[in-house]
Amino acid sequence: MSHPDTPSPIASLPGAPLTGTARVPGDKSISHRALMLGALATGRSTIRGLLESEDVLNTAGAMRAMGATLSKQGEAWIVDGLGNGGLMEPEQALDFGNAGTGARLAMGLVGSYDFAATFIGDASLSSRPMGRILAPLRRMGTRVIARSGDRLPLTLHGPDAPIPISYRVPVPSAQVKSAVLLAGLNTPGTTEVIEPVMTRDHTERMLAGFGAEIEIVTGPDGARTIRLAGEPELKACDLTVPADPSSAAFAIVAGLVVPGSEVTVPGILLNPARIGLIDTLIEMGADLEIADRRDSGGEEIGDVRVRACELKGVTVPADRAPSMIDEYPVLAVAAAFAGGTTRMEGLGELRVKESDRLAAVAAGLAANGVEHRTGEDWLEVTGGRGRVAGGGRVVTHLDHRIAMSFLVLGLAADAPVTVDDGRVIATSFPRFIPLMEELGANFSSEPAVTGGAAS
Repeated sequence: MSHPDTPSPIASLPGAPLTGTARVPGDKSISHRALMLGALATGRSTIRGLLESEDVLNTAGAMRAMGATLSKQGEAWIVDGLGNGGLMEPEQALDFGNAGTGARLAMGLVGSYDFAATFIGDASLSSRPMGRILAPLRRMGTRVIARSGDRLPLTLHGPDAPIPISYRVPVPSAQVKSAVLLAGLNTPGTTEVIEPVMTRDHTERMLAGFGAEIEIVTGPDGARTIRLAGEPELKACDLTVPADPSSAAFAIVAGLVVPGSEVTVPGILLNPARIGLIDTLIEMGADLEIADRRDSGGEEIGDVRVRACELKGVTVPADRAPSMIDEYPVLAVAAAFAGGTTRMEGLGELRVKESDRLAAVAAGLAANGVEHRTGEDWLEVTGGRGRVAGGGRVVTHLDHRIAMSFLVLGLAADAPVTVDDGRVIATSFPRFIPLMEELGANFSSEPAVTGGAAS
């Protein structure tokens, strides 16, 4: 979806403690995958708890454009699938807006089909590199016509006979791994992905749930080899999408840094590859408990309760990055209120997110008086032991996580914090503002009196 041209600044104001239950939306990663595999399954799939963000709805639109039937009935989404191998050539370009995950996974999905599909997106997505996704697809025989640097808009045309490959992922990336596996669904023979460092495994779990034949072997060095038998029959299924830990992160951190707060976030996905932030916050001394651990569609979920407390600086190792890559901006906010210095390593992936997130976080911290240092792939934040000046204006660069993270900072800072454009929040968390207001947060659509601006 496109946004109007006029930015819509939002300011967060310090105020009362946050209390209550925050029911965050369904996991974005699982929502994308559920729609795609439902479109390829034989029969009718029912998906509950789907994240109805712009990103996910753009994926739904792409599946419709390639022949699947999707509708909402009450709280559930109904997907009538085409059967594996049944996607049809889209008549129009597939517009993914700001959805990097949706675009990259869909490239894998259609890359083995003998038809042309053109991918477009907004200015942010069009600036992001796609080469890591396209490299293995080219090895499978996919032809690519793209802008310089393998950027959108681009067109893929799969081969007459796709070639199964064995692909070692050069850097940890669940999107690359998933794209290759999705391409393998319409490829004869066995497609193999080797990942030296484990990344989120939702694709593997969901492929198995839809009936694909998939084998995973972990070697003595920790490397995972994932083998997918090509051209399986995928069977429709009913599933519930767990609450998104990346969206839950904002309420969790706010509950820890706003004095006097106590917040519960129910039904959060607790997949080991997704809880790096929770592990880190516990190391920082967070008053955080997980209750009622239970299973939901092959994934563990639980209820997370936090109380405001003093945090301490820690070192976050590089090998934790894949399990919390989207949560570093809000972790930087938590670190701003901690005692001592928090060092985050292995952040190179943040340079190629919706924005250069590492630079955007650093600029936002600077605009709000937070002491920090940064390098090519690391960030150090020296906290104010519960005190942050605030008063800054943060440039989001069309990045939803930058916007939400610094709005959280403003809820506990000494002065209001303004983000330059709150519209981008809808790409992943349309109800962020009302949900936080239900807990007691105070926002204003009028620009606050600001200090320095983050650029």
